Amino acid sequence: MKISYNWLKQYISLAESPDKVAELLTSAGLEVEKTEVFETIKGGLKGVVLGKVVTCEKHPGADKLKKTTVDVGIGEFLPIICGASNVEAGQKVLVATVGTTLYPSVGEPLKISKAKIRGEVSEGMICAEDELGLGNSHEGIMVIDTDLPAGTAASEILNIESDVIFEIGLTPNRADAASHLGVARDLQAIVDLKVKLDDQSNFTINNTSKPIEVIIENSAACPRYSGLTISNVKVTSSPSWLQNRLKS
Repeated sequence: MKISYNWLKQYISLAESPDKVAELLTSAGLEVEKTEVFETIKGGLKGVVLGKVVTCEKHPGADKLKKTTVDVGIGEFLPIICGASNVEAGQKVLVATVGTTLYPSVGEPLKISKAKIRGEVSEGMICAEDELGLGNSHEGIMVIDTDLPAGTAASEILNIESDVIFEIGLTPNRADAASHLGVARDLQAIVDLKVKLDDQSNFTINNTSKPIEVIIENSAACPRYSGLTISNVKVTSSPSWLQNRLKS
């Protein structure tokens, strides 16, 4: 059974570290066999920040390169050489700062360092989707539509999460713990904190029509049957919080 630390914290206000939670669960009979760190994007985009392209001009020594200065919220503009054809002044972009390690969709990890490219200093990298491991597109740099200030962490903009996953050796007699809510209830007894359930106060039934007929053929065996029909459901991408929970 895999249990997410972040998901548990939705149900109970844990101040304990993941290691301490693993110890508490094991002491309660839910043996944690191992823990592992999970990131929705490898590396968690640490060191990648929002930048604003202040200036953009042709590189004096290369036709296909651009010489830019970028505000990344540190009080001075970084000189960055960029090979993307779609880079322009005024754009908000994602910048991997010097010292950052990127995990691209294809290929080996890349550590960003200060460099000279065709004689011009470059202190960072304006990134495309595939260079960040977010997808396979390399058509150009990612341009971000946001009012957030330069220097904002990319992980905040893109809802990148880091999590710790507990793998519990669940025995057949503990079906009560085969869910995050069940595990949270065990923790509730140990740390003396109340489990918080999702607010369902806005849920209302707006009619009692019966679009699907239910026939009970044996009322002794089935004295009561209840159901709910949900209409006007839109099929679309799941929100990022739900995608992150399922991936973890």
